[in-house]
Amino acid sequence: RCQKAGTSANSSRKLPPVRKVVPANTEPPERRSWAPAVYYSLSKEIYYFLGHEIKIQEAIDHYGGVVWPAALALCRFLDTPTGRQQINLLDQSTLELGAGTGLVSIVATLLGAKLTATDLPEILGNLRCNLNRNTRWHWRHEPQVTALQWGYKLEETFPRSTHYYDYVLAADVVYHHDCLAELLDTMLHFCQMGTTVIFANKVRYQSDLVFIENFQKAFNTTLLTELDEVRIYSATMRF
Repeated sequence: RCQKAGTSANSSRKLPPVRKVVPANTEPPERRSWAPAVYYSLSKEIYYFLGHEIKIQEAIDHYGGVVWPAALALCRFLDTPTGRQQINLLDQSTLELGAGTGLVSIVATLLGAKLTATDLPEILGNLRCNLNRNTRWHWRHEPQVTALQWGYKLEETFPRSTHYYDYVLAADVVYHHDCLAELLDTMLHFCQMGTTVIFANKVRYQSDLVFIENFQKAFNTTLLTELDEVRIYSATMRF
């Protein structure tokens, strides 16, 4: 996601109060190597996709620590034969922007993707924890987690010559904030010949509509489906 100097990334959303602090050593010993040192816990939400029980630890220190509707809709679509036919992630190099809790990345990994999940540094502890907990012993390719700030030194940190992705996934990444230009720049940076962007979004604000308009100008887009007010687009680069 994008965070500008002097601003708080969670200023646009009011988050629920802290319930408890859970130290990492409450996890079994074999998990301590990848569990976050401390996280602020809401609850563990349980989802069922692809025949797997997926447990998601939500966190309240950032809005990226909550599962949002577009992530659920995209996972539901990927859990259908039609969805897997239109978005075939098996052995495909796949990048998720704004991965948050990691639910979409988990489902992509279980589908056999060569997955890299990205978000702001403060999100990565909980993201990595959820991703490893739910894909360990099931992955075809071990998922990777790395920090990414939209629009910031993209060619320096993710040079296009060495970072090619077959798919770029983005679910509920459009918010009422001032980072939408950086988000679009980031999508454009990672979209090369042969790359498909999968963009899932629930419209909440006027800024969503403006972003979608700019997104459709920048890419060749197709509306794949609409689930629970969430539109899922497939897009390729205009050349």
